[in-house]
Amino acid sequence: MVMKKTGLLILVFAIIGLILGYLIFGRIAGEYVSLDLIFQESNNVVEKLGRNISGLQEMKQNILISGGAGGLLGLVIALFRRK
Repeated sequence: MVMKKTGLLILVFAIIGLILGYLIFGRIAGEYVSLDLIFQESNNVVEKLGRNISGLQEMKQNILISGGAGGLLGLVIALFRRK
């Protein structure tokens, strides 16, 4: 039962982190970029180069880091609630 609550807290905070990460880092020139464009895989070298130049790769990385930080926060909260 404790593991389910811990997992649930990690999942909820990871999702919150992803949403906040998108709200903070998901803009180019004041406009939000579609999630499909951010998380779409590059098929060739030219496309990868374009994603790097436009900042989409860094944007994706920042959003995923925010999600990971949220999940870590959920774990910390779960551990403190146990005590």
